[in-house]
Amino acid sequence: LWKRVCAETTTEINLLVENWKYLLAGLVFQYIHGLAARGVHYLHRPGPTLQDLGFFILPELGQERAYISESLFTVIFLSFFLWTFHPFIFKTKKIYTVLIWCRVLSFLVASQALRIATFYSTQLPGPNYHCREGSPLATLPRPKSVSEVLLINFPHGVIYGCGDLIFSSHMIFTLVFVNTYQRYGTRRCIKQLGWALTVIQSFLIVASRKHYTVDVVVAWYTVNLVVFFVEKKLPEMPDRTAATLLLPLSTKDNKDGRNKEENHKLLNGNSVDPSDWRQRTQANGKILEDGHAHHADSAKNGA
Repeated sequence: LWKRVCAETTTEINLLVENWKYLLAGLVFQYIHGLAARGVHYLHRPGPTLQDLGFFILPELGQERAYISESLFTVIFLSFFLWTFHPFIFKTKKIYTVLIWCRVLSFLVASQALRIATFYSTQLPGPNYHCREGSPLATLPRPKSVSEVLLINFPHGVIYGCGDLIFSSHMIFTLVFVNTYQRYGTRRCIKQLGWALTVIQSFLIVASRKHYTVDVVVAWYTVNLVVFFVEKKLPEMPDRTAATLLLPLSTKDNKDGRNKEENHKLLNGNSVDPSDWRQRTQANGKILEDGHAHHADSAKNGA
Protein backbone atom coordinates (compact mmCIF):
# COMPACT_ATOMS: atom_id res chain seq x y z
CA LEU A 1 0.00 0.00 0.00
CA TRP A 2 2.82 2.40 0.85
CA LYS A 3 4.52 1.75 -2.51
CA ARG A 4 1.21 2.34 -4.26
CA VAL A 5 0.70 5.66 -2.46
CA CYS A 6 4.25 6.77 -3.25
CA ALA A 7 3.91 5.81 -6.91
CA GLU A 8 0.58 7.62 -7.24
CA THR A 9 1.93 10.68 -5.45
CA THR A 10 4.83 10.86 -7.90
CA THR A 11 2.42 10.67 -10.81
CA GLU A 12 0.05 13.30 -9.47
CA ILE A 13 2.85 15.71 -8.53
CA ASN A 14 4.10 15.64 -12.13
CA LEU A 15 0.57 16.29 -13.37
CA LEU A 16 0.11 19.06 -10.80
CA VAL A 17 3.26 20.80 -11.99
CA GLU A 18 1.86 20.85 -15.52
CA ASN A 19 -1.74 21.78 -14.64
CA TRP A 20 -1.54 23.91 -11.49
CA LYS A 21 -2.59 27.06 -13.39
CA TYR A 22 -5.89 25.48 -14.42
CA LEU A 23 -6.60 24.25 -10.90
CA LEU A 24 -5.73 27.62 -9.39
CA ALA A 25 -7.93 29.45 -11.89
CA GLY A 26 -10.85 27.15 -11.08
CA LEU A 27 -10.42 27.66 -7.33
CA VAL A 28 -10.11 31.43 -7.73
CA PHE A 29 -13.37 31.46 -9.68
CA GLN A 30 -15.06 29.69 -6.77
CA TYR A 31 -14.23 32.75 -4.70
CA ILE A 32 -15.46 35.05 -7.49
CA HIS A 33 -18.73 33.10 -7.57
CA GLY A 34 -19.10 33.50 -3.81
CA LEU A 35 -18.30 37.21 -4.11
CA ALA A 36 -20.97 37.63 -6.80
CA ALA A 37 -23.54 35.83 -4.64
CA ARG A 38 -22.62 38.12 -1.74
CA GLY A 39 -22.97 41.18 -3.96
CA VAL A 40 -26.45 40.31 -5.19
CA HIS A 41 -27.58 39.98 -1.58
CA TYR A 42 -27.13 43.75 -1.25
CA LEU A 43 -29.56 44.17 -4.14
CA HIS A 44 -32.14 41.72 -2.81
CA ARG A 45 -35.52 43.15 -1.81
CA PRO A 46 -37.88 40.82 0.07
CA GLY A 47 -41.42 40.48 -1.16
CA PRO A 48 -44.32 38.03 -1.41
CA THR A 49 -43.26 34.52 -2.39
CA LEU A 50 -43.95 33.91 -6.07
CA GLN A 51 -46.51 31.38 -7.21
CA ASP A 52 -44.70 28.08 -7.72
CA LEU A 53 -45.95 24.68 -8.89
CA GLY A 54 -43.44 22.82 -6.74
CA PHE A 55 -44.64 24.63 -3.62
CA PHE A 56 -48.18 23.44 -4.32
CA ILE A 57 -47.16 19.83 -4.93
CA LEU A 58 -44.43 19.27 -2.33
CA PRO A 59 -45.17 19.68 1.38
CA GLU A 60 -43.05 22.26 3.16
CA LEU A 61 -40.33 20.71 5.31
CA GLY A 62 -40.05 23.73 7.58
CA GLN A 63 -37.01 25.38 9.14
CA GLU A 64 -36.47 22.58 11.65
CA ARG A 65 -36.02 20.02 8.84
CA ALA A 66 -34.18 22.18 6.33
CA TYR A 67 -30.97 20.35 7.28
CA ILE A 68 -32.12 17.24 5.35
CA SER A 69 -31.35 18.85 2.00
CA GLU A 70 -27.93 20.06 3.16
CA SER A 71 -27.10 16.67 4.66
CA LEU A 72 -27.78 14.87 1.37
CA PHE A 73 -25.70 17.42 -0.54
CA THR A 74 -22.83 16.93 1.92
CA VAL A 75 -22.96 13.17 1.41
CA ILE A 76 -22.84 13.57 -2.39
CA PHE A 77 -20.01 16.10 -2.20
CA LEU A 78 -17.83 14.08 0.18
CA SER A 79 -18.47 10.82 -1.68
CA PHE A 80 -17.35 12.29 -4.97
CA PHE A 81 -14.36 14.02 -3.38
CA LEU A 82 -13.15 10.78 -1.84
CA TRP A 83 -13.73 8.86 -5.09
CA THR A 84 -11.40 11.20 -6.99
CA PHE A 85 -8.59 10.16 -4.62
CA HIS A 86 -9.25 6.43 -4.80
CA PRO A 87 -6.23 5.78 -7.10
CA PHE A 88 -3.97 6.46 -4.11
CA ILE A 89 -5.39 3.43 -2.28
CA PHE A 90 -6.92 0.94 -4.69
CA LYS A 91 -5.13 -1.06 -7.36
CA THR A 92 -7.67 -0.23 -10.08
CA LYS A 93 -6.07 3.05 -11.14
CA LYS A 94 -8.41 4.21 -13.90
CA ILE A 95 -8.29 7.99 -13.48
CA TYR A 96 -5.82 10.73 -12.65
CA THR A 97 -6.94 12.84 -9.68
CA VAL A 98 -5.44 16.10 -10.98
CA LEU A 99 -6.92 15.69 -14.45
CA ILE A 100 -10.35 14.79 -13.07
CA TRP A 101 -10.42 17.96 -10.95
CA CYS A 102 -9.30 20.04 -13.93
CA ARG A 103 -12.35 18.81 -15.79
CA VAL A 104 -14.69 19.23 -12.83
CA LEU A 105 -13.55 22.80 -12.24
CA SER A 106 -13.97 23.64 -15.92
CA PHE A 107 -17.59 22.41 -15.76
CA LEU A 108 -18.20 24.37 -12.57
CA VAL A 109 -16.68 27.59 -13.92
CA ALA A 110 -18.76 27.51 -17.11
CA SER A 111 -21.97 26.76 -15.19
CA GLN A 112 -21.31 29.34 -12.48
CA ALA A 113 -20.51 32.04 -15.03
CA LEU A 114 -23.95 31.48 -16.57
CA ARG A 115 -25.49 31.48 -13.10
CA ILE A 116 -23.92 34.84 -12.19
CA ALA A 117 -25.17 36.43 -15.41
CA THR A 118 -28.65 35.03 -14.75
CA PHE A 119 -29.25 36.08 -11.15
CA TYR A 120 -27.82 39.56 -11.74
CA SER A 121 -30.17 40.03 -14.69
CA THR A 122 -33.31 39.79 -12.55
CA GLN A 123 -33.57 39.72 -8.76
CA LEU A 124 -36.48 37.68 -7.41
CA PRO A 125 -37.78 37.72 -3.83
CA GLY A 126 -36.16 34.75 -2.12
CA PRO A 127 -38.46 31.94 -0.92
CA ASN A 128 -36.11 30.87 1.88
CA TYR A 129 -37.20 31.67 5.42
CA HIS A 130 -34.41 34.15 6.14
CA CYS A 131 -35.10 35.97 2.84
CA ARG A 132 -38.75 36.75 3.47
CA GLU A 133 -40.28 40.02 4.60
CA GLY A 134 -39.66 40.75 8.26
CA SER A 135 -36.38 38.83 8.45
CA PRO A 136 -33.35 40.96 9.42
CA LEU A 137 -31.20 38.90 7.05
CA ALA A 138 -33.37 39.53 3.99
CA THR A 139 -31.56 42.76 3.11
CA LEU A 140 -27.95 43.60 3.91
CA PRO A 141 -27.05 47.12 5.07
CA ARG A 142 -24.65 49.10 2.95
CA PRO A 143 -21.10 47.84 3.49
CA LYS A 144 -18.88 50.03 5.66
CA SER A 145 -15.67 48.96 3.93
CA VAL A 146 -14.40 47.08 0.90
CA SER A 147 -13.03 44.32 3.10
CA GLU A 148 -16.54 43.60 4.38
CA VAL A 149 -17.58 42.74 0.83
CA LEU A 150 -14.40 40.90 -0.16
CA LEU A 151 -14.44 38.66 2.91
CA ILE A 152 -18.08 37.69 2.06
CA ASN A 153 -18.69 36.89 5.74
CA PHE A 154 -17.78 33.24 5.22
CA PRO A 155 -19.45 30.85 6.02
CA HIS A 156 -22.42 32.77 7.43
CA GLY A 157 -22.77 34.89 4.30
CA VAL A 158 -22.85 31.80 2.09
CA ILE A 159 -25.40 29.90 4.17
CA TYR A 160 -27.75 32.86 4.61
CA GLY A 161 -27.48 34.41 1.16
CA CYS A 162 -30.46 35.82 -0.74
CA GLY A 163 -31.06 36.84 -4.33
CA ASP A 164 -28.84 34.28 -6.08
CA LEU A 165 -31.72 32.13 -7.24
CA ILE A 166 -31.66 31.18 -10.91
CA PHE A 167 -30.23 28.70 -11.01
CA SER A 168 -29.42 26.48 -8.00
CA SER A 169 -25.75 26.25 -7.03
CA HIS A 170 -26.34 23.00 -5.14
CA MET A 171 -27.71 21.46 -8.33
CA ILE A 172 -24.67 22.67 -10.29
CA PHE A 173 -22.29 20.78 -8.02
CA THR A 174 -24.51 17.71 -7.80
CA LEU A 175 -25.05 17.42 -11.56
CA VAL A 176 -21.38 18.03 -12.36
CA PHE A 177 -20.29 15.33 -9.90
CA VAL A 178 -22.84 12.78 -11.12
CA ASN A 179 -22.07 13.47 -14.79
CA THR A 180 -18.35 13.07 -14.13
CA TYR A 181 -18.82 9.74 -12.38
CA GLN A 182 -21.21 8.65 -15.13
CA ARG A 183 -18.36 9.02 -17.63
CA TYR A 184 -15.33 7.95 -15.61
CA GLY A 185 -16.78 5.73 -12.88
CA THR A 186 -16.98 1.96 -13.18
CA ARG A 187 -19.80 0.87 -10.88
CA ARG A 188 -23.14 0.85 -12.66
CA CYS A 189 -25.06 0.61 -9.40
CA ILE A 190 -23.33 3.74 -8.06
CA LYS A 191 -24.16 5.60 -11.28
CA GLN A 192 -27.81 4.70 -10.90
CA LEU A 193 -27.73 5.64 -7.22
CA GLY A 194 -26.10 8.97 -8.10
CA TRP A 195 -28.88 9.94 -10.49
CA ALA A 196 -31.53 8.81 -8.01
CA LEU A 197 -29.98 10.97 -5.28
CA THR A 198 -29.88 13.90 -7.71
CA VAL A 199 -33.62 13.62 -8.27
CA ILE A 200 -34.21 13.38 -4.52
CA GLN A 201 -31.97 16.39 -3.98
CA SER A 202 -34.06 18.36 -6.48
CA PHE A 203 -37.26 17.66 -4.57
CA LEU A 204 -35.66 18.41 -1.20
CA ILE A 205 -34.39 21.81 -2.37
CA VAL A 206 -37.90 22.84 -3.40
CA ALA A 207 -39.51 21.28 -0.31
CA SER A 208 -37.05 23.19 1.88
CA ARG A 209 -38.09 26.40 0.08
CA LYS A 210 -34.46 27.21 -0.66
CA HIS A 211 -35.20 27.73 -4.35
CA TYR A 212 -38.14 28.01 -6.68
CA THR A 213 -38.86 25.07 -8.95
CA VAL A 214 -37.60 27.04 -11.94
CA ASP A 215 -34.17 27.28 -10.32
CA VAL A 216 -33.92 23.49 -10.22
CA VAL A 217 -35.42 22.91 -13.67
CA VAL A 218 -33.08 25.40 -15.33
CA ALA A 219 -30.11 23.79 -13.56
CA TRP A 220 -31.03 20.35 -14.91
CA TYR A 221 -30.86 21.25 -18.58
CA THR A 222 -28.23 24.00 -18.35
CA VAL A 223 -25.59 22.04 -16.42
CA ASN A 224 -26.08 18.89 -18.49
CA LEU A 225 -25.67 20.90 -21.70
CA VAL A 226 -22.61 22.69 -20.31
CA VAL A 227 -20.96 19.38 -19.40
CA PHE A 228 -21.82 17.95 -22.82
CA PHE A 229 -20.30 20.82 -24.81
CA VAL A 230 -17.31 21.54 -22.56
CA GLU A 231 -16.42 17.85 -22.54
CA LYS A 232 -16.16 17.95 -26.32
CA LYS A 233 -13.60 20.77 -26.11
CA LEU A 234 -11.39 19.08 -23.54
CA PRO A 235 -8.75 16.49 -24.47
CA GLU A 236 -9.57 12.87 -23.72
CA MET A 237 -8.39 11.44 -20.44
CA PRO A 238 -5.22 9.42 -21.11
CA ASP A 239 -5.23 5.66 -20.84
CA ARG A 240 -3.25 4.78 -17.73
CA THR A 241 -1.97 1.56 -19.29
CA ALA A 242 -0.64 3.17 -22.47
CA ALA A 243 3.12 3.61 -22.28
CA THR A 244 3.05 6.23 -25.04
CA LEU A 245 1.03 8.57 -22.85
CA LEU A 246 3.49 8.67 -19.97
CA LEU A 247 4.55 12.02 -18.66
CA PRO A 248 7.87 13.34 -20.04
CA LEU A 249 10.87 12.35 -17.99
CA SER A 250 13.75 14.63 -17.09
CA THR A 251 16.96 14.67 -19.16
CA LYS A 252 18.87 13.12 -16.30
CA ASP A 253 16.48 10.19 -16.18
CA ASN A 254 16.69 9.69 -19.92
CA LYS A 255 20.45 9.19 -19.64
CA ASP A 256 19.98 6.38 -17.18
CA GLY A 257 18.05 3.47 -18.69
CA ARG A 258 17.34 1.89 -15.34
CA ASN A 259 15.97 5.10 -13.82
CA LYS A 260 13.87 5.63 -16.92
CA GLU A 261 12.26 2.20 -16.62
CA GLU A 262 11.56 2.72 -12.91
CA ASN A 263 10.00 6.10 -13.57
CA HIS A 264 7.84 4.61 -16.31
CA LYS A 265 6.43 2.22 -13.74
CA LEU A 266 5.91 4.97 -11.18
CA LEU A 267 4.24 7.33 -13.58
CA ASN A 268 1.92 4.58 -14.71
CA GLY A 269 1.09 3.80 -11.12
CA ASN A 270 2.16 0.17 -11.60
CA SER A 271 4.71 -1.71 -9.55
CA VAL A 272 4.15 -5.04 -11.33
CA ASP A 273 5.43 -6.44 -14.57
CA PRO A 274 4.06 -4.60 -17.65
CA SER A 275 2.89 -7.90 -19.13
CA ASP A 276 0.25 -8.04 -16.42
CA TRP A 277 -1.34 -4.74 -17.49
CA ARG A 278 -5.02 -4.77 -18.41
CA GLN A 279 -6.90 -2.55 -20.79
CA ARG A 280 -8.79 -0.02 -18.65
CA THR A 281 -10.47 2.35 -21.08
CA GLN A 282 -12.11 2.46 -24.44
CA ALA A 283 -10.45 4.14 -27.39
CA ASN A 284 -12.38 7.36 -26.75
CA GLY A 285 -11.17 7.57 -23.14
CA LYS A 286 -14.45 6.55 -21.50
CA ILE A 287 -14.01 4.18 -18.59
CA LEU A 288 -15.50 0.75 -19.07
CA GLU A 289 -17.92 -0.42 -16.42
CA ASP A 290 -16.84 -3.41 -14.35
CA GLY A 291 -19.61 -5.49 -15.86
CA HIS A 292 -18.04 -5.17 -19.32
CA ALA A 293 -14.36 -5.30 -18.42
CA HIS A 294 -13.98 -8.91 -19.62
CA HIS A 295 -14.87 -7.87 -23.17
CA ALA A 296 -11.85 -5.59 -23.32
CA ASP A 297 -9.53 -8.29 -22.02
CA SER A 298 -10.90 -10.81 -24.52
CA ALA A 299 -10.47 -8.42 -27.41
CA LYS A 300 -6.91 -7.67 -26.36
CA ASN A 301 -6.05 -11.37 -26.29
CA GLY A 302 -7.59 -11.88 -29.73
CA ALA A 303 -10.42 -14.04 -28.44
